[in-house]
Amino acid sequence: MRAWAVVETGKPLQEIELPTPEPQGAQVLLEVTHAGVCHSDLHIWEGEYDLGSRGKMRLTDRGVVLPLAMGHEIVGRVVKLGPEAEGQGVKVGDVRLVYPWVGCGKCAACQRDEENMCLTPRSLGVYQNGGYATHVLATHVKHLVDIQGLDPALAATYACSGVTVYSAVNKLMPMDPEEPIVLVGAGGLGLNAIAILKALGHRRICIVDVDQKKLDAAREEGATDAVLVSGDDTTKRILDACGGPVAGVVDLVNGTQTARFAFDALRKGGKLVQVGLFGGELSIPLPLMPIRALTVQGSYVGNVKELRALIDIAKQGKIPPIPITREPLRNADAALNRLREGKVVGRIVLTAEAA
Repeated sequence: MRAWAVVETGKPLQEIELPTPEPQGAQVLLEVTHAGVCHSDLHIWEGEYDLGSRGKMRLTDRGVVLPLAMGHEIVGRVVKLGPEAEGQGVKVGDVRLVYPWVGCGKCAACQRDEENMCLTPRSLGVYQNGGYATHVLATHVKHLVDIQGLDPALAATYACSGVTVYSAVNKLMPMDPEEPIVLVGAGGLGLNAIAILKALGHRRICIVDVDQKKLDAAREEGATDAVLVSGDDTTKRILDACGGPVAGVVDLVNGTQTARFAFDALRKGGKLVQVGLFGGELSIPLPLMPIRALTVQGSYVGNVKELRALIDIAKQGKIPPIPITREPLRNADAALNRLREGKVVGRIVLTAEAA
């Protein structure tokens, strides 16, 4: 198979030939038709995360091995089934969304279908080859989700961008629909978060970003309030837009600056859900945590049960589509660089030539 892979961190992706996997057990081989380009791909490509005063965490420390075909938002056409995948509701020719956040398959978390919490992760596009390739190997037939009736390019984004924000916003629920929820970041995650909140019936959504063009797109998606980050008064701008301190913030950027103003915007009993991987650190005044009964919680992607629930909502037509830009798979490197330069509104989805 052909892959557009990270061969050396920080260097252009290279088109290389890799052995086409042979499905074993309950595995399924698919021909990739669509692969989303996610911001977390940039961190993998760069090879490290910023841990603030603790320095850098390198991807090699997490067990990432190069060369690697990234891409974890994958839709593909089934081309071959492992012997144990036969008769499990999937046949050759079917188009399926691939759940990528897989684990060891044996621990208690994996047995609960909560593989994103597995202590020995094997995520597609991170620890094993993903969607920036002509073929991908799904580790189990249960990780294939039927997307019949949905635009496959949009559906691909639900495997990460969609399920990540779905899991994150549900960590704030239940909440009165008129209670402002603040979303930090108006990229692909932010636009999907707005769409999903609207699908869940939430009506007050405040979006925060440094880019007015992205804020305009968020308004079109359904955000009721928008705050442009400028200077040191972002917390005040959020409070002014929302009518005071807020009950819930989802930080889809999660850098030192955004975490600070997001935390400072919380009311008593408020919760900050941290999703993004931009990096840095947050210094918290410890007495405020109990005095104001605050919660700071990380949220890592989502599990396959949440992905199936999200796709069910999408099939009901309740989730407004986000802007999608389609690019051929061979343009993976250029697409990644456009994302790095902040030139993407919504999501780029790489497509096979015939898709």
